[in-house]
Amino acid sequence: MNVLVINSSGRKELSVSRKLVIELVSELRTKHPNLQFNYRDVAAGLPCVNDLMIAGFYTPAAMRSSEQAESLLLSDLLVQELQAADIVIIGAPIYNFGIPASLKAWVDLIARAGLTFSFSAAGAEGLLHDKKAYLVVTSGGVEVGSPHDLATPYLRQLLGFVGITDVEVVSADQLNLWGKQPIGTAREAIRQIHAVA
Repeated sequence: MNVLVINSSGRKELSVSRKLVIELVSELRTKHPNLQFNYRDVAAGLPCVNDLMIAGFYTPAAMRSSEQAESLLLSDLLVQELQAADIVIIGAPIYNFGIPASLKAWVDLIARAGLTFSFSAAGAEGLLHDKKAYLVVTSGGVEVGSPHDLATPYLRQLLGFVGITDVEVVSADQLNLWGKQPIGTAREAIRQIHAVA
């Protein structure tokens, strides 16, 4: 089985979401030694969707110009990574009530009609089935699951849109208020995931 691990925190060593993602990966690796891990650090920088890409999105592959095809190379790669994954782990700190801009850029590059979702008379339908997702969500002040948390429901909506409906959230929230206590709670949740994975 393949695991796609996505980190989006702009912080490195001090990032709580990155540390918890590492712990989740370690637990899954211990429980399932045959898992294959692929890592994508979106905080390293992804391009924002532009006019050339959008034109390419809605042009059949065989009819795209060379410029359109070239502009979609990274998007195609990100989609392939997601398609190949059986498990997706997304580390997402809450920035200003939502997800980091780098993670939104990833979303815009993987939400591809005909590849990750399709349109029918019944509406949009996700094409990525039989996958499990873990959201590792952290925050300084926002309570995960509260009306102020725009990140977690957005990521659930996005994943469901592309067909990934089995989503589990591990959170360490309100760290500025509660110190390390939420990290301990998140670590216990990770241990429980390990126990039943």
